[in-house]
Amino acid sequence: MTTGTTDAEAIVRQAYHAAEGDVLDVPGFAGLFAEDGVFNNIVAGEAYRGEHLGDLVVFMGQLAPDVHRELHRFHVMGNVVAVELSIRGTFTGPFPTPAGVIQPTGAKLDIPTADFWYIEDGKIKEFNCYVGVSVMMAQLGIQFDFASAVAASATAPAAT
Repeated sequence: MTTGTTDAEAIVRQAYHAAEGDVLDVPGFAGLFAEDGVFNNIVAGEAYRGEHLGDLVVFMGQLAPDVHRELHRFHVMGNVVAVELSIRGTFTGPFPTPAGVIQPTGAKLDIPTADFWYIEDGKIKEFNCYVGVSVMMAQLGIQFDFASAVAASATAPAAT
């Protein structure tokens, strides 16, 4: 059995480093992906490819310029790397939403996250990110509008 980091783990650690708030190397992050690589924001149902691979990195860097990913556990299984982490930072940048911009509050963020990275030929082929969105929203001060959901369901046709 060998010790130390594998090539797959080293590539993933490079990606996390490039996405840190004090580094924010978007071209470096995107350059770690294969030409047909994809970054899937699973919870939001979004996929980023090509010139958009760094879009979410930019968004998080604007939302929390001090963004840091606290890497709790690495699980390396060949060319698959699973990581348990927390995305931490301070909400000091604007948060654009479909209803308008939420102004920064200075709230501390500590968002539980699980990432799955698939490496092929020394490049990231697929990155699946599962962010604890409900925790993130609560920390940002965004409350779900249950009342309107209840009202809408009261007028909806009954399921058969």
